[in-house]
Amino acid sequence: MKALIGVLMILGGIALGAYVGVWLCFIGGIVDVIEQIRAEELEAMAIAIGIAKVIFAGAAGWLSAFILIIPGAALVNSD
Repeated sequence: MKALIGVLMILGGIALGAYVGVWLCFIGGIVDVIEQIRAEELEAMAIAIGIAKVIFAGAAGWLSAFILIIPGAALVNSD
């Protein structure tokens, strides 16, 4: 039973990392920058946050994935 929960946590970590890294940070950052460029009044802070999201998308994805992968791997190996 522990192994099954561990495998599910690992799969959940992969899904969470992909969602946070790709969708929230990378695509969300690009959308934020495009929205600010198309707006009538530019907000420099919103553009900077959008660029920072794109730059740190990989790190955010890996970090959020490891939050579930490491405990899941520990459960799988605890037999």
